Amino acid sequence: MEENEQMIDSKDKKILEALLSNSRISYRSLAKKTGLSTATVIKHLGKLEQDKVIKGFTTRIDYEKIGYDVMALVEVRIAHGKLFDVEGKIAKSPNVIGLFDVTGDFDALILARFKNRRGLDFFIKKIQTYEFVERTSTRLVLNVIKQEDTPLF
Repeated sequence: MEENEQMIDSKDKKILEALLSNSRISYRSLAKKTGLSTATVIKHLGKLEQDKVIKGFTTRIDYEKIGYDVMALVEVRIAHGKLFDVEGKIAKSPNVIGLFDVTGDFDALILARFKNRRGLDFFIKKIQTYEFVERTSTRLVLNVIKQEDTPLF
């Protein structure tokens, strides 16, 4: 077991699986769906939040319906070991929805959404001006086949 891995039991797994399909579910409905008592659900949820297994509750948005039609993956090569400094600047952009350290020819991978190609163009040209950014490579996402949090247990 990894050092950061949290031990979760079968009750936790049932609760997490139910929350992934509906994070707005009430304690009572969650108890009914998982076959646990309401008190047990409350206790386990509190512990999962305290242990940072649950990092927050959110809403999934269809971004295309609100005008964000362009999704891109941008690979970034960063020089002189300044990965965290550059990533910190990139992460501040509201368009960035994912930022990952990766292996291979590039050091970081950005997943970002934009209203149009001009927004993407501006973003890429801006990060190319950052000190220590050596190169970028951009791919447009044509279709999203699957993008969701799913239980891994």
